[in-house]
Amino acid sequence: MTPAARIAAAIEVLDDIETRRRPAGDALKDWGLKHRFAGSKDRSAIGTLIYDALRVRASAAWIMGEETPRAIVLGALRRARGMEVAAIAALCGAGPHAPEPLTEQETAHLTADDLSGAPDHVQGDYPEWLAPSFAAAFGEHAVTEGRALAARAPVDLRVNTLRTDREKALKALSHFSPVTTPYSPWGLRVAVAPDGRGPALAAEPSYVKGLVEVQDVASQLVALLSGAKAGWQVLDLCAGAGGKTLALAAMMENKGQVFATDTDGRRLMPIFDRLERSGARNVQVRAPKGGKPVLTDLEGRCDLVLVDAPCTGTGTWRRNPDAKWRTRPGALEQRMREQAEILREAATYVKPGGRLVYVTCSLLREENEDQVSAFLAASEGFLPLDAAHAAKAAGVEALGQFASTFGPGLRLSPATSNTDGFYTAIMLRS
Repeated sequence: MTPAARIAAAIEVLDDIETRRRPAGDALKDWGLKHRFAGSKDRSAIGTLIYDALRVRASAAWIMGEETPRAIVLGALRRARGMEVAAIAALCGAGPHAPEPLTEQETAHLTADDLSGAPDHVQGDYPEWLAPSFAAAFGEHAVTEGRALAARAPVDLRVNTLRTDREKALKALSHFSPVTTPYSPWGLRVAVAPDGRGPALAAEPSYVKGLVEVQDVASQLVALLSGAKAGWQVLDLCAGAGGKTLALAAMMENKGQVFATDTDGRRLMPIFDRLERSGARNVQVRAPKGGKPVLTDLEGRCDLVLVDAPCTGTGTWRRNPDAKWRTRPGALEQRMREQAEILREAATYVKPGGRLVYVTCSLLREENEDQVSAFLAASEGFLPLDAAHAAKAAGVEALGQFASTFGPGLRLSPATSNTDGFYTAIMLRS
């Protein structure tokens, strides 16, 4: 496919996403099945175009003066990729499978590329209904934070210390030109290519052998801040695919026990292959029964309970740009109810002297500081651990600069720490 044909395809797929309000991945898969002539490079390039368009959907539509799929894709070529107007014009109308030629009005809008007068949610490319929440969380920096969340994310890897160390992993992966991360002692970072593609890790011996796992640095730091120690009894209550479970197992040097569970057994399925690859032997997976984990034997026995709570996922928009436009206000309210419920449940498993670690990949105060403050006010025997103290105890004193100013906990974001957006609060049971 020509570059022009790929742009036309991206407009077609975006129209499907907008019309049917469906995940971008599903729409791209269906398009690929219907257009089998498109090779893997074509599908990848079209996917990158789509995700770039979704990253800057609001600002692209604003500069173009309309919200059609064509306007958003053309505007994204200018806003997200910095293409010159002449280059965009040369692709439009370039052959039978290209988009229609630019109109005079489109050329004028692309040339102006004007966001003057645009509200913060347009300049920052986040949903209008979240504007009050972004203002509450970031104040005058809301646009800066939104733009950072709209950028492409690098590929972050966690070195599995059960198999190797960071220096050896650096050498083994040198062909990807990885760099060490400034906060996580296990982190390696690989830049994505100009076309948005990351390294093909599935065929990489270091990955297959379990030397590294894909995990954003912020997620690694959440595990590090938890303070898990060898010999502890640890419960990962919302384990999902097991990223933090594996990090905890490595921290504990295969000593003690990590119980990994989730209310959705399907989310747990990847953990089994990952455990085998990692060499972690101190993990016990507790599959749910009837949608509920069976954990009565752990009540009041755990040194550490980690709650990676269900949330809106605002902190992961760099990796899931379509999610920010599909999430609706009702989802925030639902997640807040779930968070309060799971915090109450998690507290029952913490033993006296143990710790409860609450985590979200959200940047909204409603899901973070407000949620923790409400839990502490309603729960006797739990006290928040100072974020700066927790960072120092974990050996990463520099993380203390990210202590929240809104209440207990620590918050990371693409704009401040160059990571995904994460919040974590540690509470001690007296």
